[in-house]
Amino acid sequence: MDLTAVWLIMIKEIRDARRNRWFVLFTIVFAGLALGLSALGLAGLGSIGIAGFGRTSASLLNLVMLIVPLIGLIMGAVSVAGEREQGTLVTLLAQPVVPEEVLIGKYLGLASALMGTLLAGFGATAAVIAGYRGMEQLGGFLGLAAHTAVLGLAYLSIGFCISVFCRRSATAVGLALFVWLIFAFFSDLGLIGTAVAMRLSPRDLLWLSLANPTQTFKIASVVDLQGNLETLGPGGLYATDVLGDALRPVLLGLLGLWAVVPLGLAAVCSRFRGFA
Repeated sequence: MDLTAVWLIMIKEIRDARRNRWFVLFTIVFAGLALGLSALGLAGLGSIGIAGFGRTSASLLNLVMLIVPLIGLIMGAVSVAGEREQGTLVTLLAQPVVPEEVLIGKYLGLASALMGTLLAGFGATAAVIAGYRGMEQLGGFLGLAAHTAVLGLAYLSIGFCISVFCRRSATAVGLALFVWLIFAFFSDLGLIGTAVAMRLSPRDLLWLSLANPTQTFKIASVVDLQGNLETLGPGGLYATDVLGDALRPVLLGLLGLWAVVPLGLAAVCSRFRGFA
């Protein structure tokens, strides 16, 4: 693999992303919602003002679970299918590059752009909170930011896998939205409803949760924010008893697999199925 070719394609993707208004809009919306949730964090106490890192992190958790997977999926879904539909992918492959170099370069470029928007959103929020409320519980907030970054990479990888299989960007986006709805449904209320309807044991509930990258992200974030999983009920207590000290590494490892395996599958398919 030619690393120079990967680097040049990555730079191209970053430049294209900087000209894309959706990235700017996402950064502004994410930072605005994060600050808004921080301002509302004291409403339950009858106060008005900026909440600390602890309350803001807890409020941001559900926002991240909805927005970041959607953005990652859509970004990945239009990456290859969009260029294939416009005919620019054929031109790119006419250069002395192989499909794997194009795929990895595009992924690294979009991943860098996505990390930049998340860093801007979390950074702006952290600066305001630190100015008003100090640095208490900053560690939990930084842990949430790190988990969010891995979650974004995981869904970006899934989006790339979808994009390789689809010939048109509209089809890829539609499939990405369907995948987002499936993962969103099997989280929280959907997962609880499924457990009640199917009478799942705590063990089955745990493994069903770990099969969902969004739920895995939530469990990992709750562990960092609260130090235990008691708030997640029997499934959380079972996870603590079974995994013990290995709980954090297992959760981060699973999120890492979601970021690597779909991209690897996309690379294999681009080689044997045809990329353009």
